[in-house]
Amino acid sequence: MTIQGSYCLCIRVKKDLCIRVGALGLLHFSKGLYIYIGSALNSLIPRLRRHMKTNTGEGRAIHWHIDYLLSHPNVEIEGIYATEWAVRIECEIASFVAKHGQPIPGFGCSDCNCSSHLYMVESCKFIEKMGLKKRILAELTS
Repeated sequence: MTIQGSYCLCIRVKKDLCIRVGALGLLHFSKGLYIYIGSALNSLIPRLRRHMKTNTGEGRAIHWHIDYLLSHPNVEIEGIYATEWAVRIECEIASFVAKHGQPIPGFGCSDCNCSSHLYMVESCKFIEKMGLKKRILAELTS
């Protein structure tokens, strides 16, 4: 049985960076904490594993905006929060996260009308209030 759902990646940018992100061009990322919102309606666990591998240098394919960020050596995933859901709810999650952070305009939202799916935040603690559960990172790397 395939698990479907939406997720948030809690991402630490360890120092100020400028990264070329596909058609968005060169973007500045200030040192700090970010939340990326995504969905995987055909395989949640493999998608989360793919993000982890991209972040650790094991995955080399660049398909999405988030791949450019995660593949940088001064960026690390600190936490993953997910919910199993058979419909796409990432835009609703992004709308909630927007109330807690500053958007990176156009990031991760080329297939919807959101202003962003990546936000700089002070903390990721509020994510669980949306019903997403924290995943154990070790279970996703195997």
